[in-house]
Amino acid sequence: MSGCCGPTAVELEPSPQATPADELPIVVIGAGPVGLAAAAHLAERDIDFLVLEAGGQAGASVAKWGHVRVFSPWKYNIDSAARRLLEADGWSAPDPEWLPTGAELIGDYLAPLAKLFGDKVRLGAKATAISRLGYDRVRTAGREQAPFLIRLADGGELHARAVIDASGTYATPNVLGASGLPAHGEDTVGDLVDHALPDVLGADRGRYAGRHVLVIGAGHSAATTLLALAQLEDTPITWAIRAGHAGRTYGGGDADALPARGALGTRLHAHVERGRIRLATGFFTHAVERDGEQVRVVSRDPSGAEQAIIADRIVAATGYRPDHSIAAELRLDLDVILGSTRALAPLIDPNAHSCGTVPAHGVDELAHPESGYYAIGVKSYGRAPTFLLATGYEQARSVVAALAGDWEAARDVQLELPETGVCSSNLAEAQEQRVGVATGLLASPLPLVTVSTSGGGCCG
Repeated sequence: MSGCCGPTAVELEPSPQATPADELPIVVIGAGPVGLAAAAHLAERDIDFLVLEAGGQAGASVAKWGHVRVFSPWKYNIDSAARRLLEADGWSAPDPEWLPTGAELIGDYLAPLAKLFGDKVRLGAKATAISRLGYDRVRTAGREQAPFLIRLADGGELHARAVIDASGTYATPNVLGASGLPAHGEDTVGDLVDHALPDVLGADRGRYAGRHVLVIGAGHSAATTLLALAQLEDTPITWAIRAGHAGRTYGGGDADALPARGALGTRLHAHVERGRIRLATGFFTHAVERDGEQVRVVSRDPSGAEQAIIADRIVAATGYRPDHSIAAELRLDLDVILGSTRALAPLIDPNAHSCGTVPAHGVDELAHPESGYYAIGVKSYGRAPTFLLATGYEQARSVVAALAGDWEAARDVQLELPETGVCSSNLAEAQEQRVGVATGLLASPLPLVTVSTSGGGCCG
């Protein structure tokens, strides 16, 4: 039948299911720190679960920045339920005050934790879409009783009673284009572009030493890369930012509310003042094109004025964004700016919060209209760069408690983050010096400075 507005929709009864939804496992997407924390809380509550990890190991995304030392010590990087399970298995926790590298985070914590769960952690299993079995996003009647349907990259499908999406954002970096769209030609120069936090002084050194490197971005990942590049004596460096000055990256120096952030900015500022790093301000990346064996990057600001930089390599330290496309058939309530839930957005707004001032939050702030689906961890923050592991662990605890029906525990959210203790630390470089001297890589300790991560990644 058809009327003035087209065919009349017919509401069909749900197809009969072989397994009731409440008898199915909870599926966790991602075997990173927060995904495995969710698994630990599920295990403690004796709830059946399955963890899907797209990579070939637990913490596969962490492994890609394994050379980087994070900026929150071990005492903030280990989930409480995970600790209890590991210690019951004879594991000894690392020094609580030590700041681990990404590789140490995997080797000393994530890998042993994943091993405890055995075949409940499925590696090489990439989730490509999530829906309700027999239901698209429009259909309502009986929706909440239908199992979730998870489709995998290999064509397989799984059913679940609930989904905890801890897949992160590492696989979806922001583009170079200043307007949020890819720069013209960006897809043609991929072999000359590296994303944030390459191993400049280690495995990737050959790509940068003696070559002109352009770093685009104004966050702490950009600053970290710039400071590493500055140690390569014959490497010209250009730093391009949209702002008219680098004050936001430099921070407040000695007056900065986060002393470590101020010290990081002070070091970077000194390199710019000495000319070691050339700063290009008001740079709005518009187009990129090959220029022989180099790449020409063109800026066009809102007034139409253009400038260009020719470099050998680009480091795109432009941040990350969540990929909600896999949940396109679910009913999500997303903030129009950040891409987090609308309830969470004002609590994590980077214009108002650093990582240490984000208040405790849990299931109520993470809930969507799609009952039983929760994005946790860095993905829950959308484009906000203020996430910390300790925050994600509390999210995991709260969500699992709610899925277990323990709403009192779910809503008893508690989080203590010393503003200048977990977001920043002067231990990072001191520890690098200790390692360097002990291994003979450094003849003597470097001058002690402070390194900051506020606003970046799991901790830096």
